Amino acid sequence: MPNNTETGQNAFLETPEVQKVITPFTTDYHERLNFKPPACDAFNAQATRLAVDPQFEFYIHSAAKDALPHIIGNKVQRVMPEDTPDDAFKKEFAKKRTIGIVFSGGPAPGGHNVIAGLFDAMKKANPENRLLGFILGPDGILENDVVELNQEIIDAHRNLGGFSMIKTGRTKIDSKDKMTLARENCKKLGLDAIVVVGGDDSNTNAAFLAQELFDDHIQVIGVPKTIDGDIQVKDKNNHILCAMSFGFHTAARSFASNISNLCTDCSSDVKYWHVCKVMGRVASHLALEVALQVHPNLCMIGEEMADYIDSERIKKAEAEGTTDYTAYGMTLRHLSRVICNAIVRRAEAGKNYGVIVIPEGLLEFINEIQVFIIKLNTIIADYNQTHDTDFHSDFITLDEKLDYLRRLARYSREHSAFTIWNTRDDDLFSDIPAFFQEGLLTERDSHGNFQFSQVETEKVVMGLVKDYLKIRQEQGRYKIGLKPEWYRKTLKREGFDPDYYGPVLFKNYQSDDPYLLAKDSLISIKTLNQELVRCKVIGKNDDIPPVILRIFKATVPKFKTQVHFYGYDGRGNDPTWFDSTYTYNLGLTVFSLIAAGATGQMAAIQNLEKDFENWEPIGIPIAPLMHLEERKGKLALVIERTVVDLDSPAFKAVEAIRDKWLAAEPGPDQYRFPGPIRFSGGSVDSKPLTLTLNNLGVEK
Repeated sequence: MPNNTETGQNAFLETPEVQKVITPFTTDYHERLNFKPPACDAFNAQATRLAVDPQFEFYIHSAAKDALPHIIGNKVQRVMPEDTPDDAFKKEFAKKRTIGIVFSGGPAPGGHNVIAGLFDAMKKANPENRLLGFILGPDGILENDVVELNQEIIDAHRNLGGFSMIKTGRTKIDSKDKMTLARENCKKLGLDAIVVVGGDDSNTNAAFLAQELFDDHIQVIGVPKTIDGDIQVKDKNNHILCAMSFGFHTAARSFASNISNLCTDCSSDVKYWHVCKVMGRVASHLALEVALQVHPNLCMIGEEMADYIDSERIKKAEAEGTTDYTAYGMTLRHLSRVICNAIVRRAEAGKNYGVIVIPEGLLEFINEIQVFIIKLNTIIADYNQTHDTDFHSDFITLDEKLDYLRRLARYSREHSAFTIWNTRDDDLFSDIPAFFQEGLLTERDSHGNFQFSQVETEKVVMGLVKDYLKIRQEQGRYKIGLKPEWYRKTLKREGFDPDYYGPVLFKNYQSDDPYLLAKDSLISIKTLNQELVRCKVIGKNDDIPPVILRIFKATVPKFKTQVHFYGYDGRGNDPTWFDSTYTYNLGLTVFSLIAAGATGQMAAIQNLEKDFENWEPIGIPIAPLMHLEERKGKLALVIERTVVDLDSPAFKAVEAIRDKWLAAEPGPDQYRFPGPIRFSGGSVDSKPLTLTLNNLGVEK
């Protein structure tokens, strides 16, 4: 029986004022549910039809032609308005259909609106149409686990993030048995079509499903989803068909909002370097977009590392009459030097703090790391085959493994024909932090591949940076610059003559430099004492004046880092206006493709880089996008992922102004503050900045 206290508390909680405070349904939540995204012009007609656009052509891989004969001949199709359909057209367009939809892979903001757009379009065509959602991704197809999606379910998820409506999963329908089971379940459900919302692997899966279900007259439509932004489609003549997958803009804006807060923090606390790793294992699109949104002091683009050419090493080799094949692609050592030099330059300008943005897959673009992986895979496999034993069982500790590699390097010096592991390999490998050496030498997966996902990218890079900064500090070449006015004021307050001590302490005291830099020789209190004695400022047995000691300590940098990872928070964010509108129109496009009998097509919106009134719904053939790529040790047909184009206007803009962002000079930092994600209002983002810049570059 409840006591009086409990009764009073319950009464308090039930009051309208308290309910308004504690309800999970915020004002923004209701605004999102009630927002109706605008529809492209084609969808405002009574019906839609498809028109083949013959101007777009693709390079078709012979393996794709063999594996996907039913859909390899598909063409780009435009969704066109049909304002005066005849009776036969009306009957076909509005016939009763049962459509299944599945989310595949990681969540991306906007997925719910794909479902909402499809639902609205199919119910408009025929209220008796049914939409079935497969639960927990492709497992739902294999286990026949579905839920019928009705108006109530749809309306409770409009414009909201996540894939919570039907959940998602990473199972692939990639075997004959799975394909047979999928077909049987689709037929049991009476499906006319199935929609696969996913990334490159999932849309690849959609193509194979379309091929397998072709004779069963079950259509399959793919939808491009990935926050990494690596699904971008162009034809062989470089015409843009799909500028960006959905979810990218929201994730980038979410990361940018958080990272801009760190910019504010570091310039307030002036003692931390914030190292921000953002999702993007195969491509650096997110890092590039975040850089444009925030203007961090440093932004490393993986594709640039791979494309780097060391001209000095090439000239040296040419002078020696040789070719230095290792001069192509930035090394870890060089990368650490680039970051160190930037940190030192900012410190000399009195800024011993900053923000660095790096993509999750940075190390995969470092040529030497890829070479190491290939060589070590070969060494381990050869050892196991030659000795009929296991490398990791014979060499248990890291020291034992490193000793074996050193013996191979010595052997290469004695036998010129042995090239798998030479002295240079051994020297470069020695530069890598011990924990990463151990990671590179761990057991391979069941296919013999290196498990890159287990590597802490930021720990590897910043470990090397810290080591090199220590060397710079010991050489007296890493100092914090002091403002002359602060130095003078501090000494005068203690009754000391700044002009007397200045030439003793600083190497540029007589110059007009905006910051004073301590002499290279002053690297410790001991060397400071020696310099003061040498210059006869103090006697051999005298103590250093406390104010001079304070000045010296102010020139000594303490390198402190805070490491952050941005991934899951961004992909679970509520979608921006751009992603909400984009995905709703993708859903509308899906139904238009299904209603016109298309299969093996990917729903897309052309002209995303332009203003909304220029957006055009299209269907892109999936099969011609396929090529052979090594996956799990085997060649497989997959959709090629798109990496950052180093010739794009967006990258060129970053390249041109990144030194300004470093702000290694007097004056304020150049941080940009994008603010929180706004779903509506005058300051809402209309599209990703990379798309805007690339479009402006084309127009000019």
